[in-house]
Amino acid sequence: MALFGEVDSQPNMQRLAYVQNNLLDIAIVAGEASGDWIAALAIESLIAEQVHLGVPLMLEGITGPRLNECGVLPLESIHSLSVRGYLEVIRHLPRLLRLQRQLIRRWTFDNPPRVFLGVDAPDFNLKIELALKQKGIPTIHLVCPSIWAWRMQRIHLLKKACDHVLCLFPFEPKILSQAKIESTYIGHPMAQRIPQQVNMLAYRHDLGFDSDVELLAVLPGSRLSELVHLTQPFIQTCIALKKIKPHLEFITPLPNQTLLNYFLQQLPNSLRASWKVQIGQSHESMAAVNAVLLASGTATLEAMMFKKPMVIAYKMPSFSYYWMKQHATDLPYVGLPNILLKEFVVPECLQSQVNPDHLKRQILFQLDSDSNRTRIEALFAEQHALLSQPSNQLAAQIIRRYL
Repeated sequence: MALFGEVDSQPNMQRLAYVQNNLLDIAIVAGEASGDWIAALAIESLIAEQVHLGVPLMLEGITGPRLNECGVLPLESIHSLSVRGYLEVIRHLPRLLRLQRQLIRRWTFDNPPRVFLGVDAPDFNLKIELALKQKGIPTIHLVCPSIWAWRMQRIHLLKKACDHVLCLFPFEPKILSQAKIESTYIGHPMAQRIPQQVNMLAYRHDLGFDSDVELLAVLPGSRLSELVHLTQPFIQTCIALKKIKPHLEFITPLPNQTLLNYFLQQLPNSLRASWKVQIGQSHESMAAVNAVLLASGTATLEAMMFKKPMVIAYKMPSFSYYWMKQHATDLPYVGLPNILLKEFVVPECLQSQVNPDHLKRQILFQLDSDSNRTRIEALFAEQHALLSQPSNQLAAQIIRRYL
């Protein structure tokens, strides 16, 4: 059942009763798949508490499959917000603004919630939060916008729009407190799902690799635009590595068939015998390897939790890169592990540095330096422990407070 669009979800009796009685506890907008997952963990914890008290919750919003499973009534699919790149955003802007107005009208006049939960997607959610807060509806934003990296001016809108911000990183509450924004550090939900100690040989066995093979994970991104810019430089780097390390093998997990097909089209026949390409199992792949070559993004945080030496790379159209540079803060780091540790613990290769010769040298050091590996494992273990908090329960406590 979807009120604004088509959603692959079946109505149940609770949802039908909700529609008839028009009672709403929490409105939710999740911006993408990761937001759907993070929000669902918090909502599951909250619902469990409410069920124990005998008080059912009525929820609706823009959802993905995880929030749908929690019983959230979908007004629109999460895919409606999955728009990337400036040109694509401009193309979809009329539709996104229309959806934004629909939600504001519904939640300020037709069916006001007791609490609004915006999950990531700050460009979309903050305007909704501002409108609802002005009507006296408490607003919570889950996943602090990366104001510490770029567009710091958004902190002023954040202050006006949000009653509370739930932060995944330990340094964020201090930044928000300076602007007198109430916030809570809840840790990163992924940290509790990745074990502190990983049996690398067991994962290799499960993936079909020999225990003594030297193995590199190659992760060119989770979006087609990233693969377009990174696939060939990564493949050419691996060709260069094979000349030095003939027995080196590779593994590339990709999130869907479209990306897998694109990657395989780029992969030369000479590398196919030593390269495993598959859908999913990114965590299993990281656990099994000696080092990782990957696109900047959330995957770098996951590789850190697996305590892996890595090389972070990113390349985008020149216009987009220089536009972002103009709006960036003076933070010298791009990769999340370096941002958390406040030093260049792992190399970052951007734009023109994303070339086979430079990447090859960086990867060889990550593969061959035992002292570097020992230091990285110790530093990453400390960060993993710091990020490992009861995130779901902490988020649920804050939401319940505003309910």
